[in-house]
Amino acid sequence: MLIREALAEAEAMLATGTHGERVRPDAELLLMRVLNRDKSWLLAHRDEVLSSEAAARFQQWIERRKTGEPVQYILGEAEFYRLPFRVAPGVLIPRPETEHLVEEVLRLLALMPSPTPLIADIGTGSGAIAVALAHARRNTHQDTRVTAVDISPAALAVARENAARNGVAEHIRFVEGDLLAPLDGERFDCIASNPPYVARDERETLSIEVREHEPELALYGGADGLDVYRRLIPAARRHLVANGWLALEIGYGQRAAIEAMLLMAGYAEIDFVADYQGIARVARARNPAKPEPHWIALQPDSQRRI
Repeated sequence: MLIREALAEAEAMLATGTHGERVRPDAELLLMRVLNRDKSWLLAHRDEVLSSEAAARFQQWIERRKTGEPVQYILGEAEFYRLPFRVAPGVLIPRPETEHLVEEVLRLLALMPSPTPLIADIGTGSGAIAVALAHARRNTHQDTRVTAVDISPAALAVARENAARNGVAEHIRFVEGDLLAPLDGERFDCIASNPPYVARDERETLSIEVREHEPELALYGGADGLDVYRRLIPAARRHLVANGWLALEIGYGQRAAIEAMLLMAGYAEIDFVADYQGIARVARARNPAKPEPHWIALQPDSQRRI
């Protein structure tokens, strides 16, 4: 079988599913990985014969993709913040939207007086946030100590592997536990988290790749998607130094509810960062050194970042 014939068959198989515009890119990507070649090589050698071994592996991967299994799980790898991460079933695939959270935390760290700020990444999953932060700081010759927490031992195993793979294992401590519970008595300059925030009744609106293959524990945040925030936001104040920062990824339409929780918990300088679609994607708030009136946190809309 020629390479172009294998691609045509694969595209026809995927077209019967719900893959939309991803049919050709997915087929090409999977074949490139089977052959360990790039796209330019693939385009220039479409009339070459595919070995029986490569054809069999490609067929197997296409059949898995047809069921809706994410390409990242098939390949065992995803890219985040320009870094490679191993991913596996049971671990959430890192999203591009979460890079906004990394950028905001890096901005906050640059403003801190501590030469070695302490960061907690709560619900680390694949370790994407913790590893990206440690890697970015190391590349600018700035030290950082990250504590990455997850309730899943399987996720922590993947996160440790990703820290080692990206050369930052010595900068990250991995802790098994539920949110901040295993960090009793510890305080941090910044706490970051991408909690599960999908509402249960939104399950059917998700793509088959997400709802049938990614871990429910990392996706769903209760009836309204806010259950974890209700626990994490007040608890985080007890684990932040004076004037330390809390940075959270949030879902579509959750800005008002998150702002109310932050105000109720006594945070100051509450602000939101938009993603490229103009959706509030990151909430950040300061833990004041002493109680501050709520009007300090309520800035005029003209001063908000979105």
